[in-house]
Amino acid sequence: MNLMPVDEALARILDGAAPDSQAEMLPLAQSFGRVLASDLKALRTHPPFAASAMDGYAVRAEDAQAGAVLKLQGESAAGHGFDGTLSAGSAVRIFTGAPVPAGADTVVIQENTERIDGGSVRITAAAEPGRHIRAAGIDFEEGKTGLEAGRLLDAGAITFTAAMNHATLPVYRQPRIAILATGDELRLPGETLGPGQIIASNTYGVGALARGAGAQVFDLGIAEDRMEALDGALDSAIAQRADVLVTIGGASVGDHDLVQKALTARGMALDFWKIAMRPGKPLMSGRLGNMRVLGLPGNPASSLVCAHLFLEPLITRLAGLPDPARVKSAVLGRDLPSNDLRQDYLRGDLSRDPSGALVASPMPRQDSSLMKVFADARCLIIRPPLAPAAKAGEACDVLVLRD
Repeated sequence: MNLMPVDEALARILDGAAPDSQAEMLPLAQSFGRVLASDLKALRTHPPFAASAMDGYAVRAEDAQAGAVLKLQGESAAGHGFDGTLSAGSAVRIFTGAPVPAGADTVVIQENTERIDGGSVRITAAAEPGRHIRAAGIDFEEGKTGLEAGRLLDAGAITFTAAMNHATLPVYRQPRIAILATGDELRLPGETLGPGQIIASNTYGVGALARGAGAQVFDLGIAEDRMEALDGALDSAIAQRADVLVTIGGASVGDHDLVQKALTARGMALDFWKIAMRPGKPLMSGRLGNMRVLGLPGNPASSLVCAHLFLEPLITRLAGLPDPARVKSAVLGRDLPSNDLRQDYLRGDLSRDPSGALVASPMPRQDSSLMKVFADARCLIIRPPLAPAAKAGEACDVLVLRD
């Protein structure tokens, strides 16, 4: 069968992916990193009054001529404003953030004044009207939209929403990702291994990537190579209301590869499997009712490469988050041979040359079963299908894993 190009596979996996229209309300303190599901209007005006931007004296500009001596009439501090109206020829001591008294139209900073015994202050530099005053509502006004739907709630947005007096926020819910490892040979970390057994490590790496992308992850454990075990795991994924079921291993068509058989027997509409990439050729994609299914290869590097390329963008799309943009331009650190019909993702190191340009150097070993190589890699060097031989110093694209 013809192998599907990577770009087409990604487009089909992302087709129709969008956040759930049913938002959830979260306390403000728990909303960091989530995405706003609807426009947010200010519940108050800020500042709610004309406020001083500096420490100094609130005065009338016509009184604040160089050399003028003004009588102190009182004090205005944050939370304790001056109760009254400023009189002609007078000044009110004022502090940053405090309300500007009625009758005052400028603030003279304290560096441009001298205190005089007897409760007066001398102006040493004339003040202009409106100086050092923050007008009421200059930041935002009650009833006006402050943040629009789709905004990532970063530190600045969280601060803003708190200032607008919102204690809870409508956010897109996190996609529910169920992860199922398959294979009689698999055991959990910490367990004693028998002959021919290995640790089910992929679950943890894929789960960490999914959480980092904004998902809620459910570990369905390890299913043995039996239809009954796989059926039970599918029941669990459906009960968890998973948006995406991620299977690891067993998606090929060998005698012991039962995942695809079990899913199709339950009614999965298979979209495709096998794509023109290395590592990661046996990738499966389909739908089981409302649940998307993504079958990752069992080899660790294959599984992680596919998770970076396909699962992470799917999660961010379902969460309403910006698409990850981690492909950067670099130059090769060593020569590479020509490529065949499959798109290669070579595990590589990253450094910078004297000009600051990224230099991507492929690891010497690229076997898809090697986990230390992937852990050491800082990037995936992307080699398009039929790419000609390339020399060190030539341009290339890399997907950055860690900078």
